[in-house]
Amino acid sequence: MLRFLFSPIRLRRPLMLLPLLVLCATLPFTAPAYGKNKKKKTTDAQVIGPTKFNFDPKTLVWPSPPNIARVRWLDFFAGEKIDYSGQVQEKAKETWMDRLAGSESPDQKFNPKTFPFQLIGPYGLAVDSKGLLYVADQKVGAVFIFDPKTHDTQLIRNGYEAHFGWINGLAVDDDDRLFVSDGKMHRVLIFSPKHQMQDQIAEGLQDPVGLAIDTTNRFLYVVDTQLDQVLVYDADTLKLLRRIGATGKNHYLTSAGDFAAPQDVAVDDDGNVYVTDTLNNRVEIFDADGNFISMFGKHGDGPGDFSRPKGIAVDHDGNIWVADEMEDRLQVFNRKGQLLTYIGYGHGNLPGQFKALVGVAIDKQNHVFTSEQYPGRVQMFQYVTEADAAAEREKRAQERQKSAEQHGNAAGAPAAEKPSAAPQQASPGTSSQQNSAPPASPGK
Repeated sequence: MLRFLFSPIRLRRPLMLLPLLVLCATLPFTAPAYGKNKKKKTTDAQVIGPTKFNFDPKTLVWPSPPNIARVRWLDFFAGEKIDYSGQVQEKAKETWMDRLAGSESPDQKFNPKTFPFQLIGPYGLAVDSKGLLYVADQKVGAVFIFDPKTHDTQLIRNGYEAHFGWINGLAVDDDDRLFVSDGKMHRVLIFSPKHQMQDQIAEGLQDPVGLAIDTTNRFLYVVDTQLDQVLVYDADTLKLLRRIGATGKNHYLTSAGDFAAPQDVAVDDDGNVYVTDTLNNRVEIFDADGNFISMFGKHGDGPGDFSRPKGIAVDHDGNIWVADEMEDRLQVFNRKGQLLTYIGYGHGNLPGQFKALVGVAIDKQNHVFTSEQYPGRVQMFQYVTEADAAAEREKRAQERQKSAEQHGNAAGAPAAEKPSAAPQQASPGTSSQQNSAPPASPGK
C-alpha cells in the first residue's frame, strides 16, 4: 500500500530541488567575489569646462609665414564668466518617490538671476572710448558689454534696463552714448554713458539695422533694410536730414546709388560712407554729402566675391572689412575693391573659422571683432597696420643684410648686395597652422 512512497518518480523531485536550495544558500556569499572581477560601471558624470584646442590659436596669422603677418588671432567671447569649479559632478540618483512626486532634476534647478547669460544670436558690434566691447544679441534680447582684457561682462537686458523687441545694430559716439537699432519697435534707442536710456529716434524708420556715426560731421547713419535706404540724422538733435537711395521698389533696384535690402554701414576717417548692398552682393561708397562715388563686388563663392555680405568696417589705413554670412568669410579690400586677404575657410568652430558670420567692428587700437550666430561667439583679431608692416619689412631687410655681410666676411668674399624689400602683401587667404588649425588657402 505504501509502495508508491518509494517510487523512483517520487524520489526524483526532492532530489532535483536539492541543488537549487544549495545554490540559493550560497548566492549571498559568492556575489561579492563575482563583483570584484567585474569592471566598475562608469558613472554618469558631467565634465564641463572652457573650450580647449589641441593647438595654440594665438599662433594663427594671416597671411602665413614667411610673409609679414597682417592679422593675428587674439581671443574670443561667448558670454558671462562661468565658475567651472565643482562642475564635474555625478548625477544624483532619483528615487521612486522623486519620480512619483515629479520633482525637478538637478539640471532643472537654477536661479535665473545668478545664471550666467551666454551669447546665442550676437549681431551688431561697437566699441567705446574705454575699449569696452558692446554686442547686441537678438535672441537673448540684451546688449552684452565685455571688457576684452578681463572678460568681465555687464548687460543691458530687455525687461530690466531697457525694453527691446529685436535689436540689430550698435554704434557709440565720442561721448560714449550708445545707439541701438530695434527693428521690431521701428526705432533707435539712445543710452547714456551710464547705460541709462535717455532718448529715441522713430521718425521715418521701418526696419533699422546697421548704424554708424560720423563724429566729425556729427551724422548718424541708419540702414533701413525694408526701405532700401540709408537715413542720415543729426547725431545731436536727432533730426532727419536726408536719405540715400530710392525706396518702394521691394529690393529690386540694382542701379548705382540704390540698394536691395542693405544691412550695414561704416564711415572712414574722411567721412566717406560704405554700405553693404546685401541682395546685390556689393559694397557702395558715398561721400559725406551722400553723393555716390563707386562700388565693387559681385555674386560668387570665390575669394573677392560676395554671397550675402552683412557687416562692414573700415580700418585706419582705409581698408574695407566685409563679413560674408553665406561664405563665412571676412574679406579685406582696398579702396579700389581689390582683395588684400581674407579670414575663414569653409564653416567651422575653430579659431579663425566662422558659422553665420554677420558683424565686424574695429576699435582705435586696431582690434577687429567679429560676431557669428552659431555657436554664438565673438572673435577678436589684431590688425597689423601698414606702418607696422613697413617697419617689419625694414627690420627683416637689415637682418638679411647683416647676415649676408657676416657670411661674406667668413668666406673671404665681398658682402652681398642689399636685397630688395619683401612684397607688401602675400597671396590672399593663407594662415599659419599648427596641428588641426583651420586651413585658409585661397579658393575652394
